[in-house]
Amino acid sequence: MKSRFFYLFLLITIYTSCSSSEPVTEPEEITIDIYFPPGNSETWETKTISSLGWNENELQPLLDFLEEKNTKSFIILNEGKIVVEAYMNGHDESKPWYWASAGKTLTTTVSGIAQEEGLINLNNKVSDYIGNGWTSAPLEKENLITCINLLSMNSGLDDSIGDNVSKENLQYAADAGTRWAYHNVYVKMQDVIAQASSTNWSNYFNTKLKDKIGMSGAWIQNNDFSVYWSNTRSMARFGLMIYAKGMWNDNQIISEAFLNEATNTSQNINKSYGYLWWLNGKESYHLPASQVKFPGKLIPNAPDDTFAALGKNDQKIYVVPSKKIVVIRMGDSASNINFALSSFDNDLWEKLNAVIK
Repeated sequence: MKSRFFYLFLLITIYTSCSSSEPVTEPEEITIDIYFPPGNSETWETKTISSLGWNENELQPLLDFLEEKNTKSFIILNEGKIVVEAYMNGHDESKPWYWASAGKTLTTTVSGIAQEEGLINLNNKVSDYIGNGWTSAPLEKENLITCINLLSMNSGLDDSIGDNVSKENLQYAADAGTRWAYHNVYVKMQDVIAQASSTNWSNYFNTKLKDKIGMSGAWIQNNDFSVYWSNTRSMARFGLMIYAKGMWNDNQIISEAFLNEATNTSQNINKSYGYLWWLNGKESYHLPASQVKFPGKLIPNAPDDTFAALGKNDQKIYVVPSKKIVVIRMGDSASNINFALSSFDNDLWEKLNAVIK
């Protein structure tokens, strides 16, 4: 009985103190001060490793590792400011390089913008925008494929035929939504946006994204689809806009709600995949050209909240909100040719952790 009355007294005391005439202090709102470089200027403010309390002695081993692994350029941003910027193996800050499949996330972002403008609805079927017969699948199967399926890599189209996205190569393998497979068919979203906006893909991309955040670069034709090329700082600008939850200065380029959706699991097959973004910290993952489910995290050495744009031959954008950083890597393949994830990701994060921890 004694303990019962004690707890009753304690509850009354807490209630009384909270209900007194004394004003209750609201928790202080925590704001993140993000720096955005001006226009498409070369001016970009910096921070030092020492000011962040990072381990400066581990920077040179990181840079040596990057150079040895065929890297051409590397940037670390902290809250938008450059902490590390390095060029190697004959590259420099003015030279463009290809994003490969890291550029898929550009298509994701512009798709979200087009939806917010009311031009498209990502839940609609692809044929609503580009007409019937864009695949070789039976019409009833083609009409199961939505724009979301293209962004989630679960269109059900056969990924074993090759990179070509002509009608003849887009063949039925399974019903949309039932099979995850890494496939270049995502580029049909660019056709959807071009049709819905009554312009071409490059013009819409330039107006709605590239020009607004001061990127350089262009879409260069590669067989029957385009690959984005730019200098490294332009890739960093895009990564920064994503880190800033879709903001650039005072402008909301893409909604935070859409980015949250895009950078979380998009389907139940590959837990580590959003809308063309790779996600760390999940219980399992799939890899390109495989139907095998691998247990564990995508990049064990990286923070769990890391999400990434990953491209062929180790083109990388890592966004890590918990560390307030964006990391960019461009170059040739670190080891063997790969389409997205490679052993280099985990090895690189081992070296990164030695610097930033």
